[in-house]
Amino acid sequence: MSLILTFLGNSGIARSKIAIAAAKLFASQGKRVLLAGLAEPVLPILLEQTLSADPQQIAPNLQAVQLPASVLLERNWEELKKLEAQYLRTPIFKEVYGQELVALPGMDSALALNAIREYDASGKYDVIIYDGTGDSFTLRLLGLPESLSWYVRRFRQLFVNSDLGKTITESPLIQPLISSFFNVNWTADNFAQPTNQANDFLDKGKAALADPNRVAAFLVTTNDPIEVAVARYLWGSAQQVGLTVGGVVQISDQTTANLGTEFTPLAVSVVPDVTPGEWQPLIDALPNFVEQANQVPRPIEIDVHNRQVRLFLPGFDKKQVKLTQVGPEVTVEAGDQRRNIFLPPALTGRPVTGAKFQNNYLIISF
Repeated sequence: MSLILTFLGNSGIARSKIAIAAAKLFASQGKRVLLAGLAEPVLPILLEQTLSADPQQIAPNLQAVQLPASVLLERNWEELKKLEAQYLRTPIFKEVYGQELVALPGMDSALALNAIREYDASGKYDVIIYDGTGDSFTLRLLGLPESLSWYVRRFRQLFVNSDLGKTITESPLIQPLISSFFNVNWTADNFAQPTNQANDFLDKGKAALADPNRVAAFLVTTNDPIEVAVARYLWGSAQQVGLTVGGVVQISDQTTANLGTEFTPLAVSVVPDVTPGEWQPLIDALPNFVEQANQVPRPIEIDVHNRQVRLFLPGFDKKQVKLTQVGPEVTVEAGDQRRNIFLPPALTGRPVTGAKFQNNYLIISF
């Protein structure tokens, strides 16, 4: 399995330069590296090489690929039609062709995530560098397994307990009707087979995101106060989706100042800016990404013995953090990210007895 590394920050060109340099660094260490970016022209211009929707070798141990939504949508449409045929006796998507599909807002993120998942599962790469938008949209992309798993478990249970769900389960007339349309057996646990498959898929994604040896991000910023503020905001938001932020890469300039106090306890690596073709000074200044990612606080820690959940939420103050318990899980809102905490059995069903925000941690007691 691969290490998936991405970069967050306000400056897209700076992030792309760091992504390229990181890819070259890992490749020089003998790692099999894939540099994956969006369909925009930034990567090809910086690399001084034309890229396509298929990985191509650009240096020893280093391949690069772009992720155009239209191409990915067309390729995934055939897989969707196979899945439809698995469950429906009379598929309806067969008359629609991938070449005529138009990508809707939000599709590109999901398609990019799926492409990275497939490259990861291929076993061809030790490291995948994803040069995405580097903002809240990238965080929502990486947090999709966590978000979708909540929708699956929450609404599946609501449906099973509803009058409609019970009617479908118990009616001797509806069961044969359903069987005439679907290829699966419908038991008391409606949607059991597809739901279990979806949960297994999402659980693997959540496990990868929770492991800094599998998925990690680094902040990219300059000394500019606005860029620093954006980086701090993204740092805190990343914790909400369970993404480990391993450190800060600061682009040096004539006014470079020490940003250590702004990002404690993260390590700040000051690197030079470069022009295309002169990558070695930047490569030499990069941190040890894997080592740093394993030394930072985890986004969430669950202490069953003391009946506490600790969430690391840097970049926010207590006025920006909201805690609610209106369903079977605890919901934490910080910035523009909302997280539903799936509690272990020992804490499930227990009411929140206290919460405090201290030293960048939200500490919830049960």
